[in-house]
Amino acid sequence: MADKGQETGMGDAGAAAASDHRFAVNLMQHLAVPAFVLDAEGRVIIWNKACERLSGVPADEVLGTREQWRAFYPAPRPCLADLVLEGRTDDIAALYPVHKGNTDSNRDVHAENWCLMPRMGSELYLAIDVGPIYDEAGRLVAVVETLRDMTEYKRARMALEYMAAVDSLTGIANRRSFDEKVANEWRRARRDGMPLALVMIDVDHFKHYNDLYGHVEGDECLRRLASLLDRAARRPGDLVCRYGGEEFAIVLPSTSLGGATAVANRIQHKVGQLDLSPRPNEDRRVTVSLGVAALIPEAGVPVENLVAAADEALYQAKHAGRNCVVQAPSSA
Repeated sequence: MADKGQETGMGDAGAAAASDHRFAVNLMQHLAVPAFVLDAEGRVIIWNKACERLSGVPADEVLGTREQWRAFYPAPRPCLADLVLEGRTDDIAALYPVHKGNTDSNRDVHAENWCLMPRMGSELYLAIDVGPIYDEAGRLVAVVETLRDMTEYKRARMALEYMAAVDSLTGIANRRSFDEKVANEWRRARRDGMPLALVMIDVDHFKHYNDLYGHVEGDECLRRLASLLDRAARRPGDLVCRYGGEEFAIVLPSTSLGGATAVANRIQHKVGQLDLSPRPNEDRRVTVSLGVAALIPEAGVPVENLVAAADEALYQAKHAGRNCVVQAPSSA
């Protein structure tokens, strides 16, 4: 039988543990960082004040439930904490395209994701960190998820990426986007054994148009042509870009020479119908020369071969009198 001193010692230890627990919960509640904690059954046991402010969902609506998803999504789907708690780390990549961490061992995991925040009526880009908590026996007893609002940073990054990829004058893709797109599609075409087509387009006598109407109207001419070309490339995977100056390019994945030539002929016809005169009662047309190439990539053959073939075809079109479409002879 334990003596009175032993009983007092055990009571003191229990009281100290309870005090430590209350302190930890109180600390979590008043953290400036939005956070919530799930127990081993996936129920919310802490939903701190910062999480209430971020999500607009008061703690009493989610405490004791497994419905923390309601704060972030309009329909049921697991939060990152749920996936870690349930050992479903293989599903993280599908739900969180941006993620890192040792998902194989259920240790700390970081992810980023757009969340709709139904209660707040706004979409936020959140950085999410999840850390599992284990007892002395190595059993998972809780999972902590902390959140950080990165919406302004993400939108600024997206704006910079857009500016880096888009031609500022015409609003279509720029040369940098072209280089990336054609290289990526070349690799995909080589893997799939499919043709990749390219149409190069040059505005005929554009210097004369500029001299006649001025550079402001010349810029407007390029903008209207870019819009026409963008509508002509009808498939989601196609890319229209301003290649440089008055020259444009269209990348057409999985397209034969015949298919690309049909697109080029349609463009030539549409441009010929476009009245680009800035002066009233004056009909001013421009024409374009187009070079078309299509190749099925072979191992060791660089994408520059496709670009060179389309560029040579464009050169031939301009020297054949302009306002015409020329196919590269070695195309697929």
